[in-house]
Amino acid sequence: MIKKIIPILIIFGLLLPIFSFAQLKSFQTPETLEEAKQMGEKTLETTQKEMPSILKKLWEKNVLPVWNKMYQWFIANVWPKIEKWFQKEIESRIKEEAEKRKPIIEEEFQKEKEEIKKEAPEIGKTLLEKFKELIK
Repeated sequence: MIKKIIPILIIFGLLLPIFSFAQLKSFQTPETLEEAKQMGEKTLETTQKEMPSILKKLWEKNVLPVWNKMYQWFIANVWPKIEKWFQKEIESRIKEEAEKRKPIIEEEFQKEKEEIKKEAPEIGKTLLEKFKELIK
């Protein structure tokens, strides 16, 4: 199959550029540097005026409808499968792990709570001392 495709692609690759030379030329090449400059300025001016409206039309008529269709298809066909998989596989594992770690978390929380109770008076004193120093 590949042995047939490669020669066909090579033939088209060689023949297609030849056909482009057979087209009629509507574009005139500039004779002088001044003509090239004027042509470039005119092209730039036209592009600056018309490009925003052209891009807006392309975006609204071609790009957005395609992306909206892809999004709607994804939401209708793929997202329910992802949601079911998540609920079946991931959510149950997360709940199991949370239940396993709950006692450990509560124990750590109590330790932190006791440490804060011990450190709070010292922090309050140091803040009060710093405030007194600022006033002096």
